[in-house]
Amino acid sequence: MPSHAPADQWPSVQGLTHIHRGKVRDMYDAGQDRLLMVASDRISAFDCVIPTGIPGKGRVLTAMSAFWFDLTRDIVPNHLISADWGAITGLLGITPGDGTLAGRSSLVRRAQRIDVECVVRGYLAGSGWAEYAAHGTLAGIPLTVGLRECDELSRPAFTPALKNEAGHDENIAVDQLIESLGHSLAKLLESTSLAIYEAARRYALTRGIIIADTKFEFGLIDEQLVLIDELLTPDSSRFWPVDQYSPGRSQESLDKQPVRDYLLGCGWNRQPPAPELPPEIVAATEGRYRAAYALLTGRELDD
Repeated sequence: MPSHAPADQWPSVQGLTHIHRGKVRDMYDAGQDRLLMVASDRISAFDCVIPTGIPGKGRVLTAMSAFWFDLTRDIVPNHLISADWGAITGLLGITPGDGTLAGRSSLVRRAQRIDVECVVRGYLAGSGWAEYAAHGTLAGIPLTVGLRECDELSRPAFTPALKNEAGHDENIAVDQLIESLGHSLAKLLESTSLAIYEAARRYALTRGIIIADTKFEFGLIDEQLVLIDELLTPDSSRFWPVDQYSPGRSQESLDKQPVRDYLLGCGWNRQPPAPELPPEIVAATEGRYRAAYALLTGRELDD
């Protein structure tokens, strides 16, 4: 999407039927149990789409997800077929067009989505810190007294949430997840989420990045659990530079924290419609997304 385009505009795709618009991604039916997933420059915060887009954001999400899907494929399969626009157009038998969709499109296998956000927290930040500060708990479970904002937890915590397309996701306890999905699937989601987080956390530390928390989405293909949607991006994770980490305060971040901070400080009540973002917040967020990609992958986005 050109950086000057409104955040809610998106082109049609030759010969493909548009079937869904999410907070960030548009889905097209690609036939043969495949979907074309296009990451826009829309950004959401507090479960609400912001009217101002972040230039190049969709390209960062697509490239970073492809990187992490490859890195974690030995832990759990994923839905990605290809994120290369040339390969995608060849597989679909369509013309490449003007390049608008290049770099922000993924051809994926269609999965039966499990409507749960599988959140893993390694540090006490965001809504996790807010809950602890108010009640001394995380996802309803009591924690050690005296923890500071952004302290590392003694072990990563799995804190799932039920997805809600129309409003805020609903945080639930693991016991509620078991009641909803059954013991086997719920515990598989928990163990797989923790395994992915641990592998990603170890890798990111070698690149000078702390993954404070993140969320995963899963689906089923032929009754097999697979990772879907995006993976370990600045949209779905908190990335902190190791050399700037100092618990007891909020951290410098390489994610959408500038957007969160602005929205928290502008008097918005977290109900639609969300306010526009000023240019300096857009620029700060764009820079952080690109920096996160370069640091974690060792590549520049334009590569």
